[in-house]
Amino acid sequence: MVSTYPLTVRVPIGLAERLDVLAKRTRRSKSVYIREAIEAQLDRIEWEQGILEQVESIQNGQAVLSSLDEVRQRLGFSLDEVS
Repeated sequence: MVSTYPLTVRVPIGLAERLDVLAKRTRRSKSVYIREAIEAQLDRIEWEQGILEQVESIQNGQAVLSSLDEVRQRLGFSLDEVS
């Protein structure tokens, strides 16, 4: 069994009411749905944060950028092969 950690979350009343209705209707705990929602969104949020960090590093001049021609040359492609 996976270890768990208790977590308190404040949500708008309307959202809590919807969660209550769903839990009662399906006879599952609210925790199940909260956990599923977090799992479903956490990957997307982490991915978006990674993109924002990359953009910031480009804006700060910290990222090494290459032109398309430089990438083609590095990979050994000629313009004739790509066209």
